[in-house]
Amino acid sequence: MLETRDLTIRFGGHVAVNSVSCAFAPGTLTAIVGPNGAGKTTYFNLISGQLKATAGTVSLDGQPLSHLSPSARTHAGLGRAFQLTNLFPNLTVLENVRLAVQATRAGAHRHGLNLWSIWSDHKALTERAEQILADVALEPRAHATVASLPHGDQRKLEVALLMALEPKVFMFDEPTAGMHAAEAPVILDLIRKLKQDKTKTILLVEHKMDVVRELADRIIVLHNGTLVADGEPAEVIASPVVQEAYLGIAKEAA
Repeated sequence: MLETRDLTIRFGGHVAVNSVSCAFAPGTLTAIVGPNGAGKTTYFNLISGQLKATAGTVSLDGQPLSHLSPSARTHAGLGRAFQLTNLFPNLTVLENVRLAVQATRAGAHRHGLNLWSIWSDHKALTERAEQILADVALEPRAHATVASLPHGDQRKLEVALLMALEPKVFMFDEPTAGMHAAEAPVILDLIRKLKQDKTKTILLVEHKMDVVRELADRIIVLHNGTLVADGEPAEVIASPVVQEAYLGIAKEAA
């Protein structure tokens, strides 16, 4: 269970996230929606530790995370895709994913420094990394350097690295943004597969309402940093406050 209580951040006189209390259970995908500037990404930054809250707390399985750094929160089980990109831009795609797998497996030489354990562990790490790359359709780019990847493949690599760390909570901030229409289904299919594991919690910030309707078990809506709606997708999308705060603004901008 991931939980935020009265989570708040102020920038001078501006309250970007205003006392948001919300709990996210394993086995659910929650979409976080709202107009531009609503505080969605800021809320994500507070949860993952990129920003320090002015007030309120973040906890996972009852353990407080608010005092932890972003990397420590990752080790505790929070996984946010962008945190993991370009760890080693001059290494290959496969090497990057293998290093993430190695970090998860708590060290490659746990049986001692002998040639057999080094070789066998390296082989197992490589096989797991190759499987993840196959899952995200990056096998053909396995030996390309990360720095050489086009944007769409970088987004796929974000998901691959996140999968390698096997977090309790997956946090996706517009995972298909900037991708070609032909590439986006790969990421969305991956999220569908992750949903099948009922031990995982998934948070998704997404502007595309068709994606939200299809994937979300629950929608929460932020507007001016405040939580204004929370419930099942059909109910939330039909609510007057969402029609005015989110869908209405979207129509005006269209």
